[in-house]
Amino acid sequence: MTEEPTPEPRQQPQMMRARWLDDDLARWLMVDLHRPNAELDFFDDLCRRLVGEGIEIGRAFCGLLSLHPLFVSRNLIWRPESGSETRVNEHGAERSDFYYQSPVYLIHQGAPEVRQRLDVDDDLLAYDIWREARKDGMTDYIALPLRHSTGEVNVLSFATRRRAGFSAAHITRLRELLPLIAMRMELLNSYFATSTLLNTYLGEAAARRVLTGTIHRAEGEALQAAVFLCDLRGFTALSDKLEADEIIATLDDYFDCMIEPIKALGGEVLKFMGDGMLAIFPMDDRTAQLACQSALAAAEEGVRNLTALNQRREANGQKKLGVGVGLHAGEVIFGNIGSADRLDFTVIGRAVNEVSRVESLTRVLDRPILMTADFAEYHDDGRALRSLGFHGLSGVSRPAEIFEPA
Repeated sequence: MTEEPTPEPRQQPQMMRARWLDDDLARWLMVDLHRPNAELDFFDDLCRRLVGEGIEIGRAFCGLLSLHPLFVSRNLIWRPESGSETRVNEHGAERSDFYYQSPVYLIHQGAPEVRQRLDVDDDLLAYDIWREARKDGMTDYIALPLRHSTGEVNVLSFATRRRAGFSAAHITRLRELLPLIAMRMELLNSYFATSTLLNTYLGEAAARRVLTGTIHRAEGEALQAAVFLCDLRGFTALSDKLEADEIIATLDDYFDCMIEPIKALGGEVLKFMGDGMLAIFPMDDRTAQLACQSALAAAEEGVRNLTALNQRREANGQKKLGVGVGLHAGEVIFGNIGSADRLDFTVIGRAVNEVSRVESLTRVLDRPILMTADFAEYHDDGRALRSLGFHGLSGVSRPAEIFEPA
């Protein structure tokens, strides 16, 4: 009877960690920290450390699938002469022929790695990226999967100009470090996704406060601001006549018109309310005049943008869009409001209530932009504002003097 060989004991995690801690590059991957979203710094450091170990890298690539409204992935590209840079692929790139005819697609489909010598005839190179690398003097290429804890797979690739290509020891080293590189890239990609989604859905100011710890219910701060509220005219009737995709496209076009000048002039978009939008221009005693000037300039630019959009809509046989903008200046409370497990980070207060009433008045007075006397008091760019007299505002005890741009 033949005795079965005794299987070798599996290496314990503690032993693996001890081995890695004796490895300078592995220890750096596990221990050294980079600030969130510093993918470029990290990727540059990683590639230079690999070169320092004798792996002659002529080009490195890391493709990271991204949760972002504008692009599907970010590509980190490194060259020894120029360092790291980021390029993005817009949504739809994942359905392009270039993607399907690339090593990245093979890795996403489950290939354990893709290796190709590049110092061969062009007709032996299956992909454009290999032919371009060959023209750049590369001799060897390898792509490896970055497997994350979520099941997502991203891609890491290296090319070299070394005449003999990557050695067996080089490939072994890259494979050995792959789990640690994947761990760090997953963390960095998670930081990016968190920041992007908070900025997208809360706005930059609110996202910044949440990320720095302002997350408790009823926590907030009082601040002075020029308050901007706009609303699309006749949208309820218009939406009854449009298909769902047309409604969304119309709202997107309208908000593009109004939001771009707000952001360009230093405002912070805080909230969407159907076809309405709330924004603020924070201010103090020294910057109040500039904040109010910027808010009015943003409103006027938004109206001009909408006029240009309407010209395109009329040319396409679509109905024109109208807008009302209310402007006010005062104190708002910026903070967390809601239930214990569902919070909204926004502004509340008397100033918000008043600007809502002023915006509603734009329908009554048939004016696109109206402002309160408190706002007009701060606004002074050498141009007169026209008073439209005193008007009652719902919920406000005394009539308010209302102005429009002259």
